[in-house]
Amino acid sequence: MKIIVGITGASGSIYGLKLIEVLKNAGHQVHVVISDSGLGVIQYECDTTLEDIAVVADKIYNVHNVGAAIASGSFQADAMVIAPCSMNTCGCLANGITDNLLTRAADVMLKEGRKLIVVPRETPMHAGHLENLLKLCRMGAVIIPASPGFYHRPDTIMDLVNMLVGKICDNLGVKNNLFARWQGTM
Repeated sequence: MKIIVGITGASGSIYGLKLIEVLKNAGHQVHVVISDSGLGVIQYECDTTLEDIAVVADKIYNVHNVGAAIASGSFQADAMVIAPCSMNTCGCLANGITDNLLTRAADVMLKEGRKLIVVPRETPMHAGHLENLLKLCRMGAVIIPASPGFYHRPDTIMDLVNMLVGKICDNLGVKNNLFARWQGTM
């Protein structure tokens, strides 16, 4: 599959970085676009640079280049995941505002009827946040909140990250064994 991964300035950039790694290891083509604030969060939270990401991704696009390939429906990406997705980006998408390449690429996914997964990372949320997420859901986006479960008995932060990334991959149809799946009660 050809998958676009967007990373915004919400806390939780590790989700997007791990997703890029997992998708590449599974043999998928990964195109990445990172907002300016997203890059700052990646550097702060993960000590990772754009150069580090470029080693893994097939292509990284400048968020200000709205003429890039992923801005067009003719690019034919199979899916796009925004992980994490800031409430600013959710608000823009819910209201048809495409002020950069990340929001334009996501808007293209919606208008073309292709899979768009949004991973909001905000707490608490007010009514405006929830209304924007509902609008996105009604427009065809899949909402996977960055709130991993604990039934797999995580020991580390990466166990929690892997669980959420595994759920994203499940939704994309990407086979994975990133977390222990629920087997039922005794």
